[in-house]
Amino acid sequence: MAARSSPAGSPALKRIPVGRTDWLRLVGGAILAAGAMAVYSRTFSVPLIFDDFPAIVGNSTIRHWSTAFWPPGSSTASGRPILNLSLAINYAISGTAVWSYHAANLAIHILAGLTLFGIVRRTLAPRAGPAAALIAFSAALLWTLHPLQTESVTYLVQRAESLMGLFYLFTLYGFIRGAEAEGHPRRLWFALSVAACLLGMATKEVMVTAPLIVLLYDRTFVAGSFREAWRRRWGLHLALAATWLLLVGLVASAGWDRSGTSGFDVGITPWAYWLTQFEAVTRYLWLSVWPHPLVFEYGTFWVSRPAEVALYTLVVVGLAVAVLVALWQRPVLGFLGAWFFVILAPTSVMPGRIQMIVEHRMYLPLAAMMTLAAMGIHAAVRRQSWMVFAALALGLGMLTARRNEDYRSELTIWSDTVVKRPNNARAHNSLGVAWSKLPGRLSDAIAEYETAVRLQPEDAEAHNNLGVALSHLPGRRNDAAAQFEAALRLQPDYAEAHNNLGLAWSRMPGRLNDAIAQYQAVLRLQPDYAVAHNNLGLAWSQMPGHLPDAIAQFEAALRLQPDSVEAHYNLGNAWSQMPGRLNDAIAQYQAALRLKPDFAPGWHNLGTSWFRLGNLPAAAAAFREEVRLSPNDPAARQALAAALPPARGQ
Repeated sequence: MAARSSPAGSPALKRIPVGRTDWLRLVGGAILAAGAMAVYSRTFSVPLIFDDFPAIVGNSTIRHWSTAFWPPGSSTASGRPILNLSLAINYAISGTAVWSYHAANLAIHILAGLTLFGIVRRTLAPRAGPAAALIAFSAALLWTLHPLQTESVTYLVQRAESLMGLFYLFTLYGFIRGAEAEGHPRRLWFALSVAACLLGMATKEVMVTAPLIVLLYDRTFVAGSFREAWRRRWGLHLALAATWLLLVGLVASAGWDRSGTSGFDVGITPWAYWLTQFEAVTRYLWLSVWPHPLVFEYGTFWVSRPAEVALYTLVVVGLAVAVLVALWQRPVLGFLGAWFFVILAPTSVMPGRIQMIVEHRMYLPLAAMMTLAAMGIHAAVRRQSWMVFAALALGLGMLTARRNEDYRSELTIWSDTVVKRPNNARAHNSLGVAWSKLPGRLSDAIAEYETAVRLQPEDAEAHNNLGVALSHLPGRRNDAAAQFEAALRLQPDYAEAHNNLGLAWSRMPGRLNDAIAQYQAVLRLQPDYAVAHNNLGLAWSQMPGHLPDAIAQFEAALRLQPDSVEAHYNLGNAWSQMPGRLNDAIAQYQAALRLKPDFAPGWHNLGTSWFRLGNLPAAAAAFREEVRLSPNDPAARQALAAALPPARGQ
């Protein structure tokens, strides 16, 4: 079906000659990169937040190259091996130190911005001539500096969106370059396009729309009709569609429903979710134009009656109809509209039970909005448009830098979220987690957890976190255990709650067997849970005759988490009780102290082991360190005195 000719019609792409606008292409790319680095320059110390912890700290698969392509089933990386591999590369560079992850996120975003620059420039060149470079540069710059992008760049784990976005854009860019080229270069560019599409499918599921967008682009800007696009390039389009096979396999590996969070079988009716998306899409459109207020986590909400979203429905349906008309009447505008709606479609159509509005979903759709804005501004003011673009870029960059300040700590981002969404139980729960990490603020944490439980009594995580906080208060162990049990009634496969209930019972007289049963339940659910292996080892070490079982658990914990000070220390204690294994115990204490040199109990037990071996100078050196760290501990001074040679004359 042919696209109708118009002032914004569809002449075939042609090779862009070297000309006067090349300086803008080169300088513009440098300005775009410098602008992005400027507005994100203060984010390299932004700490891990929310889903970063299970995806990075709790993700044992990124610690070994052999498992990097096999992400765990309960994190943002599940079913997304290329995302997991990228996290493994960062872990190899800096462990859990955040600077390399932020550097990678920023590099991905800059490359995506440059790729968008190339796409828009090459698309508009046959229509806008020399102005194409300015329009394309402006669109890419506004897109790169827009504060709506912060969630995909500053929030580490949402690299899932930006990395997928880069592959998505390069899939289209490779097609454009191939359509312009002839012979071997054409085949090479098309091969790169398919490769990028394949990598994108292994990064995030939204990539499912890329083959459709490439086909629509071919129809709109190159071939002039779907029939002609298929006749000329059926092999390429078939190859792009074949990448769906990989995506199907990866979705299956994640249980078809991303651990019960999204899909048609997650316990909610599709209609209930779809009604929420009219507000979501309207909000995305508004934030593209006026990016305030930006909210890190909108929380779960439902629409009980269609009338509640009637106005949003009119906006979304009206625009969707306009896009369908424009695809035939004004193909360029129609393509931009289709880009927006088609890329949002997977997350808008696939029901989810937790997140209804998520700002990082706008990472790619925002490109259509900024391109449309750049085209409109240039059409309105022509020669003076660069001044408007410069002012907008400066304003957006300042807003982005300001928004990034909200990410400077867990406390600031969640405090900001609670102010903007006071009925968001998940935000109150997360703010409680932030308070719990600060000395002397346990009461603030408990207040936030209690608010979360009040707002959403079925929130298992809030019950679990409230239990953890209560367990730190004298006389509240039974209350803590009750919260863990409530969490497990709501979510029987909640590994962390099983572990915490085990800890609570291990501290109660006569409940050690119950604690062991809880730790074993954890490891049935999550065999790579290093902390549970360590805790089970501690429990076994208190049971007569089970010291070998304890040692096996501590060793399992260290295989999964080699930098665990506690597991090294506990293994040292276990070896010290085994005949003839004091040297093994010493090696474990030394490993713990290399990781944490100010660990006074480690120095004490190291000194005791040396003392038992008769190496009094080594024992005295260890006890001196303990005294230095704990000068008011009489036991440390007594141990040092026992290891020192007697004074002369005695």
